[in-house]
Amino acid sequence: MAEQSLYVDGPAVPALRVETASGRRLLLRQGADPVLFAVQRATHRGLYYARTGRYVSPLPPLRAALARSFRASPQWPARWAHHFTAELRTSPNGPFHQGSWQLLRSLPNWFADANWPKLLSHDPDRGHLTWFGYGDPVEDARDLLPLRRLSAPDAPRVKAYRRQYREGVLPPVLLWWVSGLNSPVVLDGHDRLTAALAEGGRPELLVLTRAMPDGWAGQAVRQRIEAYEQHVRAEEVRGGPLASTRISHASRRLADDLTTLDDAAGLTRAWPLPGGPEAWQRAVDGYAPGWEPGPND
Repeated sequence: MAEQSLYVDGPAVPALRVETASGRRLLLRQGADPVLFAVQRATHRGLYYARTGRYVSPLPPLRAALARSFRASPQWPARWAHHFTAELRTSPNGPFHQGSWQLLRSLPNWFADANWPKLLSHDPDRGHLTWFGYGDPVEDARDLLPLRRLSAPDAPRVKAYRRQYREGVLPPVLLWWVSGLNSPVVLDGHDRLTAALAEGGRPELLVLTRAMPDGWAGQAVRQRIEAYEQHVRAEEVRGGPLASTRISHASRRLADDLTTLDDAAGLTRAWPLPGGPEAWQRAVDGYAPGWEPGPND
């Protein structure tokens, strides 16, 4: 379930936004600066990306005293959700624009245990992000994309966060689901992410997404329930000693599907890049010189 749902009055165009040029070419911009270029592969196997090193968190640094006071509350996730959204509402370089948003505790069936450790050893500024769980090299199959290079595990700020992780008070990492990348990106908490991984653990997460359109969930639920009822009737007609077992399995799948619908992420809005592909290439030449995406297959 969503930890928090909210409506944002504006602005019409946010400082941190996705811009598109000719379909598969994407640019993540923060103010005047591009922070990430990406090219989707035509076969939907993933994308090639280049970070520019210009990204800055839209949130102010978190104080250890605040983290400890929040952790003492039984409403710990909700308090962080409220804190993050309040800060994003007033941030001059965040992603909020007019519309309905939600903060999720996670993304259903998204984060694989085997993919977390890869981030500390394989997070190039120019690389490939594999979709659907396969990759060559296999390290490319990651479940999130940092927007800046991760700090070293022994960096001073990371060491402070590692102490917080051991104390059980480390604040969540704030992610933002970007549907054009088919991946969440790290909006705030790059050093907290490194700290949790360096300690051999996993960070707590909050995921910012657009809310799904009104009425979408109800329609999707009805479709799944109708399909489930048809399946049950067919199994009852089919009969046999395993009919009840097959119906039980279908019931569990339906329950999992309905839970997933509760936490569905909406599509990320994108704006057309003025100047189209030519402007995109000029920006690449200026901010990521020498970068050439891989084969367009």
